Amino acid sequence: MFENTINIRLKTSLEVHRIRKPSRIIEQLFQELREIIKPGITTKGIDSFCDEYFKRHHVVSAQKGYRGFPASVCVSPNQVAAHGIPNNYPLGRGDIFTVDVTIYMDGWHSDAAWTFIVGPPRPEALYLIKSAWQATRAGVMAARAGNRLGDIGAAIQKIAAHFGCAVLDDFAGHGIGESFHEDPIVANTGTNGVGQPIVPGMVFTVEPILSLGGSRVKMLEDGWTVVTCDNCLTAQFEHTVAVFGDRTEVLTFSERNLESCPEEPPFY
Repeated sequence: MFENTINIRLKTSLEVHRIRKPSRIIEQLFQELREIIKPGITTKGIDSFCDEYFKRHHVVSAQKGYRGFPASVCVSPNQVAAHGIPNNYPLGRGDIFTVDVTIYMDGWHSDAAWTFIVGPPRPEALYLIKSAWQATRAGVMAARAGNRLGDIGAAIQKIAAHFGCAVLDDFAGHGIGESFHEDPIVANTGTNGVGQPIVPGMVFTVEPILSLGGSRVKMLEDGWTVVTCDNCLTAQFEHTVAVFGDRTEVLTFSERNLESCPEEPPFY
């Protein structure tokens, strides 16, 4: 479905450092956001919190106004797979939702997403969140110099299949830097040893979306919101990563090592 091109803009160490700055701001946003989540909060309220946070940290939402998107972040509850437009829908106990954030700071972008639970989790929701976390983690771990992009998709796919979840293959990760979306496309399914070689200087996102049901999705009439056709829950974790010769740095997860969180995210 996705065809990678060779128009990849490799970053210098200094440019990666510049991408670290907005990455750290998103990372801290997710930690602060978890403190305000309670039954009755609306998705628009979450967007407003993020918008005020951006203003305090002197960064700009790259999503607001992008191709006409009306909000500062995407908030996608329950069966909404992606690009949820914040509204006055109140979240209830047991609901899950993903906040997808892209910000722009001093000429550079960073992008990440996190799935949260409102109140005590339903068992199936917690199962999905752990599955999505482990799939993203596996994809990031495969994003190493010397591997190929197909190794990332294969790693994600293997974990999803292990948990009996579907990967929504209409979506993919992407290069990021001075532009919101750059080459390469980073598919969430793939074959080991196939695809563009991963080399030092690449900066891209790993962002699989998993569902408890099937992989088919549809877009609503607003032209943005994508939901699962079977109304099954979805969850997503996304990180921006930078590839070096001897390591891959997860720019949006700096306070802990992914290897220290093998089973589940540190908060949800």
